[in-house]
Amino acid sequence: MEKKGSLSIHSENIFPIIKKWMYSDQDIFVREQISNATDAITKLEKLALISEWEKPADYKGRVSVIVNPDAKNHLL
Repeated sequence: MEKKGSLSIHSENIFPIIKKWMYSDQDIFVREQISNATDAITKLEKLALISEWEKPADYKGRVSVIVNPDAKNHLL
């Protein structure tokens, strides 16, 4: 016997599930944070090129990752 129905998913319901799944693995979380930081640096560089943002003279867009082996399972 086949049952038919409908499934309604709203973004406010699905995003917490995706977030929990995606960020439960520390490696994925760290890669995502580095990717987001890199995207932000790239965006600032593009805004500077079109004169939408004035880059400070001492600006150095970079992402620093600090590894602390003593922290083991704790992100800094």
